[in-house]
Formats: sequence, C-alpha cells, structure tokens
Amino acid sequence: MPTLAPEAPLSVLLREGTRAEHQEAESEEFVSRLMSGDLDVAAYADLAAQQLSVYTALEEASAVVRHDARGASLVFDELTRVPAIERDLAHLYGPGWRSEIRVLPATRAYVARLHDVGSRLAEYAAHAYTRYLGDLSGGQIVQRMMQRHYGMGAAGLEFYDFPEIPKAKRFKDLYRERLDGLDLDDAETATAVAEAQEAFRLNRAVFAELGESHPGPA
Repeated sequence: MPTLAPEAPLSVLLREGTRAEHQEAESEEFVSRLMSGDLDVAAYADLAAQQLSVYTALEEASAVVRHDARGASLVFDELTRVPAIERDLAHLYGPGWRSEIRVLPATRAYVARLHDVGSRLAEYAAHAYTRYLGDLSGGQIVQRMMQRHYGMGAAGLEFYDFPEIPKAKRFKDLYRERLDGLDLDDAETATAVAEAQEAFRLNRAVFAELGESHPGPA
C-alpha cells in the first residue's frame, strides 16, 4: 500500500488501504470459475442466497445510520438491494425459496460482524463502501458474465440493476464525495480503513466456502 498523507480523502484511503484484500477476494477460485463459465446457475443461486443475509444486515444498519447527524448523507434508498435479491431468489429457486436456501458459516460470521459494528458510522461507511461501490462497478461485469456463460436473462440478476441510478459513474462520484464529507476524526478514519479490510476478508471467506461446495469440473 502506498504511503498516503493522513489528510487524504477517506475514499482514497479506503481504496488504497484495501487494494490487497480486494485483489485477494477477487482471486478466489470460486469467483474465477464462476466468471469463466466453469460452474452453473446453481452456484450463482447459492451466492445470491449469501448476499441476501449480508445485505439484510447491512440495510438494517442503514436504517440506524440514517438517523445519525453525520451519516444520514451516506444512506441512499436507490442502493437498497434486499427486494431485488428476494426477487432473484424467487426466480432461481421457485416460490418456496425461503425454505430452499442455506446460509453458510462464513456468511453467518459476516452477518454477525455487521450486527456488531454496522451501526457505528466509521464501520458502516467501510461496509457500505465495499458492498455498494463494488455492485456499481465490478458487479456489472458479473451480471454480463452470468448472461454470457449461463444463458441467464434479466430475471435472476436484478441484484445488479439500479433503475434509479441511470448514470453509475456520476453516482459513484457523489458517493465518494459523501464519504469524504463525513468529517471522521483520525481514529474513526483508521477504524474505517481497518474495517473495510475486514469486510473484504469476510467476503473472501464466503467465496472460499462457496468454492468448497461448487468445485466445478475436475
């Protein structure tokens, strides 16, 4: 990680401070196999089931942070993902999806972490940053690969659609501005960067467990 001035914007500190963890998460074999077409729709459906638990916890935290004098500016209704994930799961598993999906131990650990710290502004900013900006960036590539390799259409992939955000780049720029304007003190800033690193590690652990369940062809 390059040395950054302590007065660097929070968005820059988060990006640079998580570069290694981000790359490690993306390099997990499950991700590589899924994106290259070596798995199947069932593997993606299992991933979506884990996302439901994570985003339910994250958006419960959003409801708390919304009432924070500083943090309210970072909560956008346009980013809400739980209803879209639920529609995806209904398509992927059928009407009885709630009794069909499972929650992996690594996902439970991720959710527990969100429940423990997600309502505190610095930690919330870290988790929201890693999830939502990822959805608006790399998530769009995931959607295209699922369509290309597994013949999926719009149904089952609504998670990656943001109908209220027609210009992703403009919105991401706004989100970074809001991050930078949170007025975190030095200790909170350090906490946010450390928590963002932890968020990527938790996500990587989920990918690792998914990989054990979906090894793909020998």
